[in-house]
Amino acid sequence: MKAIRILLCSVISLLLAGPVLAQESRQLLFGDTHLHTSYSMDAYLNGNNTADPDTAYRYARGLPVIHPYHRARVRIQTPLDFLVVSDHAEMMGVLRAIHTDSAELEDMGWWGNTKRWFALKGMIWAVESGDGGAVLNSFLPGKIDLAGKDPVEHASITRGVASPFGDTAAMETTAWHAVIDAAEAHNEPGVFTAITGWEWSSIPGGANLHRIVFTPDDADIARQFLPYGSDVSEYPQDLWQWLEDTQAATGARFIAMPHNSNVSKGFMYDRKTLTQEPITREYAARRLRWEPISEITQIKGDSETHPTLSPNDEFAEYETFAYNLQSEYQAYEAREGDYMRSALKTGLVLESETGVNPYQFGIIGSTDSHSGLASAEEANFWGKFAQDSVPERKLVGDLVGSNGSNGWSMSAAGLAAVWADENTRDGIFDAFQRKEVYATTGTRLKVRMFAGWEFSEEDLQSEAFAERGYAGGVPMGGVLTGSDGAAPRFIIRAEKDPVGANLDRIQVVKGWLDAGGETHEQVYNVVWAGERVLGADGRLTAVGNTVDLSTGAYSNTIGAPALSAYWQDPDFDPGLSAFYYVRVLEIPTPRHSLLDSIALKAEHWDERDATIQERAYTSAVWIDPR
Repeated sequence: MKAIRILLCSVISLLLAGPVLAQESRQLLFGDTHLHTSYSMDAYLNGNNTADPDTAYRYARGLPVIHPYHRARVRIQTPLDFLVVSDHAEMMGVLRAIHTDSAELEDMGWWGNTKRWFALKGMIWAVESGDGGAVLNSFLPGKIDLAGKDPVEHASITRGVASPFGDTAAMETTAWHAVIDAAEAHNEPGVFTAITGWEWSSIPGGANLHRIVFTPDDADIARQFLPYGSDVSEYPQDLWQWLEDTQAATGARFIAMPHNSNVSKGFMYDRKTLTQEPITREYAARRLRWEPISEITQIKGDSETHPTLSPNDEFAEYETFAYNLQSEYQAYEAREGDYMRSALKTGLVLESETGVNPYQFGIIGSTDSHSGLASAEEANFWGKFAQDSVPERKLVGDLVGSNGSNGWSMSAAGLAAVWADENTRDGIFDAFQRKEVYATTGTRLKVRMFAGWEFSEEDLQSEAFAERGYAGGVPMGGVLTGSDGAAPRFIIRAEKDPVGANLDRIQVVKGWLDAGGETHEQVYNVVWAGERVLGADGRLTAVGNTVDLSTGAYSNTIGAPALSAYWQDPDFDPGLSAFYYVRVLEIPTPRHSLLDSIALKAEHWDERDATIQERAYTSAVWIDPR
């Protein structure tokens, strides 16, 4: 039987030689899809007055640039392959234009002009006094109970409020065209890809519902529209409608990517719509169409899962950002709708109810840096905001809202990893659409995973690993159908960052929906470094820790440079919907807070903050029992 299977695979490979060879030659690209420059108002208020889109692309490509706050020369350690500059659509470029005396202002009458004059002077004072962060935080909502409520209707502080600056469309258009021009200037197909995008920044009642919107299309198309912002509507379904209408009018292609769901107060991946109505088949299909990708990790914390949601996962506590984005303190509460693993499980429930899984998304990481610098490297981290780049300022509180957070509360993260046919806008966009992407927390871990019904150890060890993977199954982001009752088989390979730490282990995370409609999860250790043995509870002893807390150095004397696994689910039920994704852990390495503390000769870090285990998360593979 095995010989027949191998023969059939060989015949299929010959018949499909063109497509299979193309898939085999897919290249791994690393980039950042979430980067802010001086064109974003919050970035400008926090000390980034000079790092514009051109600076952002230059830094990402590996060129030295001037830091916008302390003015030192800085440079990325390992250049990126692609970048999306995604400045906030709301008042894009307006504060920059005001401060540089290049604002395009309409006549608002004597009273309107007078009010605007005071508003302009106030904003200029905030920038020049260095107190812009406090001004920004004053715009955030206060403490409020949103349980069971529509947060836009109940708690929006901007809905229906006119801007004191009047119509800013002319300034926003100027800024948008400058963003487009920078992308066109730096886009070099096959070498570096500059992608045009923006951020839709809905945050009703402090619930972060932001989406990064980007398009692979060129300047001629991008200049036909102005980015849609939450100042037009804070409802995602209105954003989707705008995307549909704009695509019909211009031919533009878009992806809208949810980000930073860990501070969404449960609304990002809820079981209801934002208006607290049941999710219908039509709503689920629209969301799945426009939002095929979500951001799982970034500077403001990790959104894979939380210890209260995954109490049996010993690695669930990773870079948890337990702070609400609001002007008054309110204790953080982790909710199912905030985290990816819970969302993937909720998607199975909604699919059973509507026939469509709105949360069948792929996952990536990105930075959300507001310094204009795609700063995801732990030892070369320049903070979230420009002012947060100086170690002495790391203890300054309330960097994002009045919540007690500071520079050491945040992480140097993350990166988007893409298996693309080519390093071009279309190649990367196509990879996002088919979800053959994954996230890392900032390192260049190389991970590939395939799921199929007939894989063997031989396929894992083959020099034609990827070719066999595509021919015999589906890659990350795919849906596996056609089970004859046997459990799915996975072939997985992972390699360390060439200039980074060794690997600790590879895990497979499974979620499923039982016959009674309840969801479950299980984490399996499938391969690991060293001679460790699984315990009766399926756990491993820790890999060890080589970090010297007095110097910040570590060594690769533990762990493994590469790991691979052939794995079959021992608990598979062919009648149940399920998903699987891979999590790869590095050995412990020094966190940026430890390096800062050593430099300051201060002991402001504690044992938890001193070291981290960087990781990668693949997009899932879904098992469809129908």
